[in-house]
Amino acid sequence: MAEITAAAVMALRDKSGLPMMECKKALLECGGNTDEAMEWLRRQGIKTQALRADRETSTGRLAVYADSAKGVGTIIELKCESAPVANSPDFKALAEDIATTLALGPGAKTPAELLVQKSHAHPERTLEDLKNDLFNRMREVFELSRICRIDAPCGGYAHHDGSKAALVQISGKTGAPETATIAKDICMHVVALAPKAITKDDLDPAAVAKEREILTEAARGEGKPENIIAKMIEGRLRNFFSQCVLLEQPFVKDDKQTVGQLAKDAGLEVKRVENWKLGG
Repeated sequence: MAEITAAAVMALRDKSGLPMMECKKALLECGGNTDEAMEWLRRQGIKTQALRADRETSTGRLAVYADSAKGVGTIIELKCESAPVANSPDFKALAEDIATTLALGPGAKTPAELLVQKSHAHPERTLEDLKNDLFNRMREVFELSRICRIDAPCGGYAHHDGSKAALVQISGKTGAPETATIAKDICMHVVALAPKAITKDDLDPAAVAKEREILTEAARGEGKPENIIAKMIEGRLRNFFSQCVLLEQPFVKDDKQTVGQLAKDAGLEVKRVENWKLGG
């Protein structure tokens, strides 16, 4: 049996990120061959991961990639078991790598299809390999639960803790220098105020009719004459729209203008919004 030195064990630990005893066991199993020991550790990690597959992944991170010049934007949800892991630098890096790979690679319709692709940050490895290696080090189940790619100019924003994120598709003067900043600001607004629709026409007509009915009854309860109720309702509906329609909402960073005015002044049009919260 090959002699396993402390230096060899330490070298494998530095390479794998796993505990010393596991590294020593791997080297013993593989006759001291470091490359074979790394592969042995990976196989053992995959077996362990399978045994833990039913564990609840109740936290994690959202990550976005957006480039209006390249005409692409992505948003992904990577889940794990605990907040400390979700906030770790390695987990954040993996989430960002997945979002970037989805944007700059061939694209994917499902998480499984994406995970078998080569990583953008580590082109010699697949995303699945990187996910499995991180599991091996952290011993938590990871789940790539949602992905979305928009093949058009986009802005993107993710909250610092990864719990909320938005992707906004834009058209118009997307090549202007300030476009990326404005698009990101609109995404930040979306995350903060969670509009239900982009325009008034996008709202559910039944919801608008219900609101109109409620406002009409309230006006009658105030004893207002029927001949002015209609005008009152239209005014009060504007307040309703300013609460739930993106382009009618006062911009969160400057409430003297609406988001619609901000976009129009920049020569932009908002075409689609993806507003995600961790866990759905």
